Amino acid sequence: MALPLIWLGAAAIGAALVAEERKNQKDIAHKRMQGKAKSAHSHGDSAELAPSLWHTGDKKVALEPGAIICCFVFGVIEHTGIWLGEDTLVELHGSGLVRAISIERFLAGRSGSRVYQACNHLHQPLVGNNVLERAKEAIFSYREYDLLDNNCHRFVCYCLTGEEKALSSFSKLNNEIGSYFKEAIYWDEAII
Repeated sequence: MALPLIWLGAAAIGAALVAEERKNQKDIAHKRMQGKAKSAHSHGDSAELAPSLWHTGDKKVALEPGAIICCFVFGVIEHTGIWLGEDTLVELHGSGLVRAISIERFLAGRSGSRVYQACNHLHQPLVGNNVLERAKEAIFSYREYDLLDNNCHRFVCYCLTGEEKALSSFSKLNNEIGSYFKEAIYWDEAII
């Protein structure tokens, strides 16, 4: 008898968390529409609006070459890459190979069908000066892959800054992106 009660309790907690996430996402979307959303990055901050499995926002953005994109891996962690354009992006695969692939392949074997793009508070994609060139130059190169030290986030950060920095999490990548652009980061769903 105790096991069903535990399941019901876990389901209720999960539903409450989803409801709170949806409310937070709607509040941020409303502030952005009113022009009252946070625009500046504070060092140490992660994204103001993280990608969400539950609420995609009211506005989708067009992908821009050189933009930083992400998708979910089984709803648990994020996988990042650089958008090249014409249904092509560059990613660091778990094998260590840096490769150019389609959106369909980027999402294959991962959860969902959504791609998110790093944007500012005005829904404008954040694109660095040499990101596209660094990403293209890295195609077919090999990096010693490590989930915590030499992962897709480190590769994306290298494409953005030209520096090798160990980034163990998506939130640390968000801090690097925010510091680079000096803007708050909002992950908007991309039109694909």
